[in-house]
This record gives sequence, C-alpha cells and structure tokens, in this order.
Amino acid sequence: MDRIKFIVEEFLKAGITLADGQAEKLLKLNDFMLEYNKNVNLTAITEFSEVVVKHFIDSVLPFTMLNVPKNSSIIDVGTGAGFPSLPLVIWRNDLNAVLVDSLEKRCVYLEKACKEVGVNAEIVHARGEELGRIRREEFDFACARAVAALPTLAEYCIPFVKVGGYFIALKSTNEDIKPAEKAIDVLGGKIEKTVDYTLTNGDGRRLVIIKKVRQTPTKYPRNSANIKKKPL
Repeated sequence: MDRIKFIVEEFLKAGITLADGQAEKLLKLNDFMLEYNKNVNLTAITEFSEVVVKHFIDSVLPFTMLNVPKNSSIIDVGTGAGFPSLPLVIWRNDLNAVLVDSLEKRCVYLEKACKEVGVNAEIVHARGEELGRIRREEFDFACARAVAALPTLAEYCIPFVKVGGYFIALKSTNEDIKPAEKAIDVLGGKIEKTVDYTLTNGDGRRLVIIKKVRQTPTKYPRNSANIKKKPL
C-alpha cells in the first residue's frame, strides 16, 4: 500500500484536499506515535488505516464545518495523544494552538511529536480546571474530543473562551445534548447548532458548536472533584 496515497485519497473521500506536504506530515505523525506508543500508552488504535480515519480525519473533518478565521487561537483541553489538535495544525498551520494535558509523559510526547512533524504548538502540562482559572477568556476556540459527558466538558472548556468565541465539542451520536443546556447557559454559552455526520468508514459523529455569549462567572471552573461529583 502506498501510504501517502491512501491518506490523500481517504481525506478526499471526506471532502478534504490536503496541501503539498501535509500527507507526509500525517504519515510521520502516525509512525512516530505508534513507535512511542510501545513505551507510553497513547492510543489503542494502531492499525494504519484506522489511525488515518479515526484519529486524523476525525480530528480535521469537524473543522471543515466551521468558520475558523486565519490565525485564530485554539486550546485543546485534555488533548491526550494530540487529537484533534495535532492533525488540525498540520492542516491549518496558521492556527495558534495550545495543547493541554494533565499527564507529563504525554506532554513530553507532544513536544517531541511537534518537532518530529514540524509544527508549532504550545504544550502545557496542567489540569484543565486549574489552567482555566489562569488563562480564562483568552482563546477564540476551545475544543475537546474527550469521553466525558458534555456538562462536564463544558465546565472545563467554556471558561477558556473569549466572549464571541466558540467551544467545539466532538461527540458520539449516542450522547443526548439536552441535559447539557443548563450547564452551558450557567457558564455563559449557548448551543448554536449540532451537526451529525459520518467518517469515511461509516462511524457516526456529532459536532456541538457552542457560542460564548457572556462572561463565565468567576466561580467556574470548580475543582475537579466537584465537577465530577455535582455536574452542573
């Protein structure tokens, strides 16, 4: 299999045209991540074609459905192995990205991965709720592809967003968004729209676009124990 050709063609199936050199960078990221994964747990997805679809396309495709102005600032909260942000900054190298994770070993990997593929991003080792009190309302966009329920994710992410900016939640289609409406409102956000779509392998996804319409009250985000124990 010509792996570069596979990446280019799979992205085309998703309606995304990669610029020169981007497929090569994604391939480098795949190889570096899977080699590093032997020693540090980054991903359970290790089959090349699945990495391309379930990590790379899954990271980029939602952002083709949004208006993300040039040079926007974006924070990826609980980025893990760098999804969605690493494929996103390969595709959009104008973005000013901050990748946040609470595990130092993953942050070390992320620093190395950025150097390996030749992208610029700020890597921050921190708990999301602690950083949210320091860098509140600093970013045009916040995003998360975490498995936490939307009310919990909203409390971690919305405080980072400027009024007029957006929190972008990448979710599965089986999550009911309705229970999150109260939490989103309390935090100063409003659901602008949700979009259901499929990846090139047929897997369903749900994009939740939340606009920040007013400042987040200063008592949020709360500490992690309260967020988990008493979701808004």
